[in-house]
Amino acid sequence: MVANAFQQTITTRRYTCYGFAVMPDHVHLLIRKHCDQAEDMIGFFQNDSWQALIDANKRSSDHPVWGGPGWKVYLNSCKDIERTVRYIELNPVKAYQPAQKWDFAQPYDGWLPGIGSPKKQ
Repeated sequence: MVANAFQQTITTRRYTCYGFAVMPDHVHLLIRKHCDQAEDMIGFFQNDSWQALIDANKRSSDHPVWGGPGWKVYLNSCKDIERTVRYIELNPVKAYQPAQKWDFAQPYDGWLPGIGSPKKQ
């Protein structure tokens, strides 16, 4: 349910997602730089998933879902982004859960802020 809400936010807001994992008590999400500020993006994900849980009668409207404002890290090199994608992909496995594959998380294509994607040859 949380993944579906995140997918809807990604689609609606036209975000590019390179990594996503739902863990028992948190999520990992790698989103490419966008015109929305990181704090706003986190808020959209939190609010949309909170509303989805309420709509499905999984939480009451006064029950908190997220424990705070989220945590953000800015990645500025291909190496850092590739390392983070691997970390996200391996996180469920390290927690003895099945690997996760999400259609809305696309392979990293070398895109960097201010540079864009490498030219195809």
